[in-house]
Amino acid sequence: MKTRSLKKDKVNIITLGCSKNLVDSEVLSGQLKANDIDVVHESKKRDHNIVVINTCGFIDKAKEESINTILDHVELKKQGRLDKVYVTGCLSERYRNHLETEIPEVDAFFGTMELPLILKKLEADYKAELVGERMLSTPQHYAYMKISEGCNRTCSFCAIPLMRGQHISKPVEQLVTEAKGLVKKGVKEIMLIAQELTYYGLDIYKKRELPRLLHALADVEGLEWIRLHYAYPTKFPLEILDVMRERDNICKYLDMPLQHIADPMLKAMKRQITRKEIFDLIQAIREKVPGICLRTTLIAGFPGETEEDVEDVKRFLEEVRFDRVGVFTYSHEENTSAYALEDNIPAEEKERRAQDIMETQQEISLEKNQEKVGKVFKVIVDKKESGRYLGRTEFDSVEVDNEVIINTDRKLKPGDFVQVKITKAFDYDLEGELV
Repeated sequence: MKTRSLKKDKVNIITLGCSKNLVDSEVLSGQLKANDIDVVHESKKRDHNIVVINTCGFIDKAKEESINTILDHVELKKQGRLDKVYVTGCLSERYRNHLETEIPEVDAFFGTMELPLILKKLEADYKAELVGERMLSTPQHYAYMKISEGCNRTCSFCAIPLMRGQHISKPVEQLVTEAKGLVKKGVKEIMLIAQELTYYGLDIYKKRELPRLLHALADVEGLEWIRLHYAYPTKFPLEILDVMRERDNICKYLDMPLQHIADPMLKAMKRQITRKEIFDLIQAIREKVPGICLRTTLIAGFPGETEEDVEDVKRFLEEVRFDRVGVFTYSHEENTSAYALEDNIPAEEKERRAQDIMETQQEISLEKNQEKVGKVFKVIVDKKESGRYLGRTEFDSVEVDNEVIINTDRKLKPGDFVQVKITKAFDYDLEGELV
């Protein structure tokens, strides 16, 4: 095999899975850059000789994508087009021994918390002083910010604690420093992410301190929007909503995965909440923050789910009218407590149920969007595509929610905030003109 040992190494990082993985890749990039190592993220060029694949091991489809990506790059290595292939992330954490046996061509596998070991393998030093310093792979005007790692919940379907460990919060001061650094780079919107936002602070402050963190971040000059992702409904700290109402730069937006609504399913999923408690919580949230956008995700096809359970979900959606809903099909994950149950619903039936639920939500989403026609919203410009500008309101997060098509002859740039009057509404998008 030809090697490129005389050339300077160039590392390409490939990220699969969620935004939390993306942040990990950005931190790795920042560390490599600080060590004067040439690094790129998901480069389409073939000018790198080392690849680090940051894998996802959450559900079957994600695992399959991760394995296929590893095999593709192992093949490039066999052809002499790569010198080294390294694998990190959730799949590697969970199945390292098996992967080492099955794909011995990979040069090394690393777990989710082994950044210093990856750096050592790449002949780089871990620089502890780089608090929050990372190389953004998102457009310059927005970034994800991970406020904690791991999860202490015991949901029966979820393998995340197996891959990410127990909940560990980052101190408020560290996150404020990180936010200030992001603003200096041009970031105007940060999306707070964690396996479980509402648990923030319990480990290091002995109480839930998300409200305190939000106040501290809202004080960061130049930070225009702060958005909350992945809040857990059980024992939801309602004080979060007081901060959201008081502080203009905290988006009236909450992503709160419910996973199901039918009581038998909530119990089997070990969600520690009932249908009525969820209904009461949503009412309380809307009373405290009028006009808030609520997003949720649901699972279709959990073991034992009946047609009546699916109908219950649809009735609940029609009653509560979430702004946004995503639906996953159940994935039978080993070493979770649900793995002891029989995965008794065929894949096609899971897909049918998911589609059925989404069709119910599609009508609601269209009606919710139609209510916006004629109204004016503050919109952040994300990009220009096919000659038109695309942006989002404070009620829309990146990639998962509405985009606003902006009709204008004015020259705009990503990160600009503009006032847009909505003229058309679609199922999942809006169109409008500059005011």
